[in-house]
Amino acid sequence: MSGSVSSPDDAPPIVVEGLGIRFGDFVVHENLDLTVRRGEILGVVGGSGSGKSVLMRAIIGLQRASEGRIDVLGHTITGVDLDRGIGVRRRWGVLFQGGALFSTLTVGENVEVALRKYYPDLSPELRQEIARYKVMLSGLPESAVTKYPSELSGGMKKRAGLARALALDPELLFLDEPTAGLDPIGAAAFDRLTRELKETLGLTVFLITHDLDTLYEICDRVAVIAEKRIIAVGTIPELIATGHPWIEEYFNGPRGRAARDSHARAKG
Repeated sequence: MSGSVSSPDDAPPIVVEGLGIRFGDFVVHENLDLTVRRGEILGVVGGSGSGKSVLMRAIIGLQRASEGRIDVLGHTITGVDLDRGIGVRRRWGVLFQGGALFSTLTVGENVEVALRKYYPDLSPELRQEIARYKVMLSGLPESAVTKYPSELSGGMKKRAGLARALALDPELLFLDEPTAGLDPIGAAAFDRLTRELKETLGLTVFLITHDLDTLYEICDRVAVIAEKRIIAVGTIPELIATGHPWIEEYFNGPRGRAARDSHARAKG
């Protein structure tokens, strides 16, 4: 089924209902429901193989659902060719794990890819200026515009990927393990940048992470995937109060306690 649904300004930008995803006989998701609130940073957690990235790919139209319905920004996207007709793809940006940059293009040229596709009539000068602005918005120096991915550190590659995700002024930002592989200082800086961008640009952020510090520091709510579905969504205290064994082990294990204590000290 395709088409538009009612989407007032305060309507949830992402609604997933009864989602099922299978690879042959292997069931990844079954009867999964999730609603993302406008303007929030929603953290998504789950064990390895629980299907976090598969869920994100389904929401952005890169993974076909076996059943169920996904509405994004007022459009039902299940069963729809997103490159034709509804034009919703340009309204989100995605930072894939590892950055997924084109190695033969400079950072600026990577950012320009989406601009060339969706705004072919832009002059080269304006396109380059927009790319330069997005690179600097991501926290990189202006000199990074002309560098190739091979010349960047891991943290700089993440920011370059973020600049590309921001190229089209998206309403939704999808981040897949954005702090993976970063040192604690770099991870904390990326967290701060994510929060600042969310607040200044009015973004809604769908954030997959294993980083407990990130969950405590910037996520408004957290969704937990287990047992092939979303078993709980809420603030971290609300999740812990559910008493679910996986949630209890995740947040009250040694690393969870360390992240909680660090967050409490930072808040004074």
